[in-house]
Amino acid sequence: MPEGKHGLSDGTFCKWRSKYGVMEVSETQRLKALEVENAKLKKMLAEHMLDVTALKEMLGKNF
Repeated sequence: MPEGKHGLSDGTFCKWRSKYGVMEVSETQRLKALEVENAKLKKMLAEHMLDVTALKEMLGKNF
């Protein structure tokens, strides 16, 4: 894929534009903050799921 003057492929630019192109700066900042929060929550959930699995193994129960 050819890259534009900023080093982005056409596909990357189109994806970015479709996602952020019509948003105001505050909307873009809020979306980014929500994406960061979502990633943190997913990580917390995964850690808790591992804890539950470890506890089940320690108790010798097969759920």
